[in-house]
Amino acid sequence: MKLLISNDDGISALGIRALANCLAEVGHDVTVVCPDRERSATGHGLTLHQPIRAEIVESVFHHAVKAWACDGTPSDCVKLALWALLESPPDLVLSGINQGANLGTEILYSGTVSAAMEGMIEGIPSIALSLTSHTYKDFQPAAKFAQILVAQLAVKPLPDLMLLNVNIPAIKSEDIAGVTLTRQGVRRYIDVFDKRVDPRGKTYYWLTGEVLEDVEQPTGLNLPPNIPFDVHVIRKNYISITPLQYNLTYGNALEQLSGWDFQFP
Repeated sequence: MKLLISNDDGISALGIRALANCLAEVGHDVTVVCPDRERSATGHGLTLHQPIRAEIVESVFHHAVKAWACDGTPSDCVKLALWALLESPPDLVLSGINQGANLGTEILYSGTVSAAMEGMIEGIPSIALSLTSHTYKDFQPAAKFAQILVAQLAVKPLPDLMLLNVNIPAIKSEDIAGVTLTRQGVRRYIDVFDKRVDPRGKTYYWLTGEVLEDVEQPTGLNLPPNIPFDVHVIRKNYISITPLQYNLTYGNALEQLSGWDFQFP
């Protein structure tokens, strides 16, 4: 398969190297276009008011991998690849493997998920891959699962245009309990700004935060009640796969609000 791979951790990240090399080694046509530095938590930002530059990268990946480092956001990288760098569209867009989970509502901030979402917006099925630790450095189990997942999609393509948000527990392969389909849970942060003073006496703020997972889940989304939440299955050492779409229309609300009577003008 022809694969485009990006990330938000940058060209030097171990996760993208493991992913690209693992897929190239089994014969996939792999192109990497990713940020030249870490661009985590950039969401779906695009660069509009300055040029975007991309440089060919050599001697970082498997010899069969074609790679560019881009000074834009993760979404910039995928858009640039699809419209300027690639001669033809890929079969899949992959993003990752991210250093850290992308679960629940935090996917709204995620550069990893946004890079994959950009592929889906352009009509290409996409996969976001994340390792659920900010310190664990063994990306091989996650890369191996990506290889298995891509091989399955080559034989049995996705039935509709979608993004698969995949989170892999940061443990050894033999300790992973299995793979399960999930729905997006709630994982948000109590935002805390640490107020500090710089050497020149100027005040600045450093964003920190405490994660919350066991909060009330959203209702009225018309989802199957027997599908577990992503934030819960990860705790039990399962790989979580959540299918996502970019249409944020709240379907149930259209019916609930249909009785409103607007007198305007």
